[in-house]
Amino acid sequence: MATETLTLAKALNTGLRKAMEDDPKVVLMGEDIGKLGGVFRITDALQKDFGEDRVIDTPLAESGIVGTAIGLAIRGYRPVVEIQFDGFVYPAYDQIVSQLAKMHYRSNGKLKMPVVIRIPFGGGIGAVEHHSESPEAYFAHTAGLKVVACSNPADAYWMIQQAIQSDDPIVFMEPKRRYYEKAAVDLSVQPGPLFASKVLREGSDATIVAYGPMVKVALDAATAAAEDGRSLEVIDLRSLSPLDLGPVFASVRKTGRLVVVHEASRNLGIGSEVSARVTEECFYSLEAPVQRVTGYDIPYPASRVEEEFLPDLDRVLDAVDKSFGW
Repeated sequence: MATETLTLAKALNTGLRKAMEDDPKVVLMGEDIGKLGGVFRITDALQKDFGEDRVIDTPLAESGIVGTAIGLAIRGYRPVVEIQFDGFVYPAYDQIVSQLAKMHYRSNGKLKMPVVIRIPFGGGIGAVEHHSESPEAYFAHTAGLKVVACSNPADAYWMIQQAIQSDDPIVFMEPKRRYYEKAAVDLSVQPGPLFASKVLREGSDATIVAYGPMVKVALDAATAAAEDGRSLEVIDLRSLSPLDLGPVFASVRKTGRLVVVHEASRNLGIGSEVSARVTEECFYSLEAPVQRVTGYDIPYPASRVEEEFLPDLDRVLDAVDKSFGW
């Protein structure tokens, strides 16, 4: 069947399987991704079907995993690295920003780095410390890296394949609290380019921009606002580096108001860049200052109070109200 109903997790699994079938140079690496199938079972059954040479259980050493992937890329492979949890990526940070991001530039274009680093990110699952981080801004700030974030099963299926096919190093952010949400996925028609934002809901009164786990919150806010007679346009950024802000500019010129939503802390987050760029490009169209709804500027809190930290529907609607009350 061309269309299947899949969870986001199963869509990623199916996309990885398709990529491995299409290209024997695609190899997967990570902690417990083989026999276990990964903590979230994203790689379930792939080692059984493709063998231990292509789905590799690695030691608990993120720096070594990414360093090995860089070496494999130099030899012509397309490694896909799984970081078990977002907060575990920091031991590999030096390899990612000092080596992976710069190798193509340093070699004057002679070396390509087709490495995908999959990172389950964000909170909302009641996890312990270091398991609910949002590190996307670190990587989006790093020249030489590309950063994308899927938010739904259809995008998960296609974006992981597009990322693997790219010759650039890509940090692939996966919203872990959305892994088990289901939707229909068309397996036959690629929806569009990888580094492009997408208008998910059209509206006329205000624009909400989000990515990853916050897209569902933005859509829920638009549904709630419609009951009060407000029409909110919702845009999923999908690509965080490079940013595709053309659809955002067009939307803001129509609505005159913008709210940017993300889980990561407010200070120097992705919302800051979106706000600055929209202000530069759409200043005379804005009816109010750009509003940001984000996590707070604190370390991610204990799970029992994480709902106080995470942006929710009420906080998004409050920002919309503030925009209209300016």
